[in-house]
Amino acid sequence: MKTLTKTTLLGAMALLISSQLSAADASIDEGKTLYKKCAACHGQNGERKAMGKSNIINELDEATVEQRLAGYKDGSYGGSMKGIMKGQVANYNDTQIKSLAMYISSIKKD
Repeated sequence: MKTLTKTTLLGAMALLISSQLSAADASIDEGKTLYKKCAACHGQNGERKAMGKSNIINELDEATVEQRLAGYKDGSYGGSMKGIMKGQVANYNDTQIKSLAMYISSIKKD
């Protein structure tokens, strides 16, 4: 009986880990799709200062990107690009912002 319980528990744990990994992959995929809108200003790999004014976003970690995107959305963050960026992220929900932040932080640096 103990062996059956351990086997069942290990199987359930493996399934849970697998589903979490799949969710992370799906989030990065969603972020990659959302990023297409960003590439015109920030570059294909997030390597450009948008309009010569922003940070190079592929140098930022996930938490910073997420915080700044959320700040643009709610109006609590931003300098000269605030108005433009607020419009860019206004329709994103928290999950989409998280996905975009995950993707941007995963972009390979040149």
